[in-house]
Amino acid sequence: MAAKKLSAKARAAARKQRDKWKNKRWFTIRAPRHPWNFKRIGETIGETDEHIMGRVYEMTQQEFSGDFTKMHVILRFRVTEVVGQDALTTFVGHAHQSDHTRRQIRRYRGKVDDVVDVVTTDGFLVRLKPLMITERRCQTSVKQAMRSKSSEIIRGFASKSNYSKLQEAMLGGDLETEIRNAVKSIYPCKNVVIRKSQLLQIGVVTEKGPTLDEIHAEEERQEAELKAKKEAALAMEDEVEEDNTSGDLLAAAEAMESIAVKEEIVEDLSEEKSGEESTTSDEDNAEKTSAEPEQPEESEASLMKLKKDELVEKAKAAGVPTSGTKADIVARLLE
Repeated sequence: MAAKKLSAKARAAARKQRDKWKNKRWFTIRAPRHPWNFKRIGETIGETDEHIMGRVYEMTQQEFSGDFTKMHVILRFRVTEVVGQDALTTFVGHAHQSDHTRRQIRRYRGKVDDVVDVVTTDGFLVRLKPLMITERRCQTSVKQAMRSKSSEIIRGFASKSNYSKLQEAMLGGDLETEIRNAVKSIYPCKNVVIRKSQLLQIGVVTEKGPTLDEIHAEEERQEAELKAKKEAALAMEDEVEEDNTSGDLLAAAEAMESIAVKEEIVEDLSEEKSGEESTTSDEDNAEKTSAEPEQPEESEASLMKLKKDELVEKAKAAGVPTSGTKADIVARLLE
């Protein structure tokens, strides 16, 4: 009895678990409002809004912006607000893949890395980790000078920029280019990157950029345009197929008609030719019948080739004596 009760409880728990899964729904993950205009970056599933709050969504920069050269950069977004089916996020940092960083370092090169904490104009506290790869090994004093110069450039840039501008500069490469130009006078560098960033404290969130309703309206308009273009393309394909089909049928009909005409012409020509041949054969037969040449007389050589019995018969038919030798009979036939 206890086993039956236990199994019944297990089945009820299983049904309850399945019901929970059915209650889950999909949420659209969107990038921050500024500077990415609530760009759609992915989807996640959850039962309630509280279940997806705080989730961190990762994706490559190639997937985010389409730049193939940034396929080794991982972007991180944290869900901070849920509006309907949209999960709004905040950019919390990026990182270069470790294998890509290891490939940049060689035996006879120098590695100069640093950690710099900066505060933007809108109060965001961000930690940046620049990495500089020198063309050859260098002294520690040179590395320290390069660290000081790079941190000075980063702090100066952050003190004049808000968080969204700092994001664009980090991911776009403008900040890296500025650091490279500043440190190349100290020592030649093979590569300069911001290999990692991390958001430590959130500041004042700006309200710039389009609203979520405007983004929805724009997406609906784009989907409608795309649908109309697809329908127009399908209609054009159908018209082309119909034109090709009608053209094929017309070509086939013309070919059949031309074949029939050719067959009629051939039949007429064959009838005319047969009539001409019959007429010609009749005329030839008439000419042959009317103008048959006389049989030429047999010569002595041809008669000598015959046997004596044949010569005797010829002599009897000609009414000449048949006595004597072949020569005598031939002589009588030739007289």
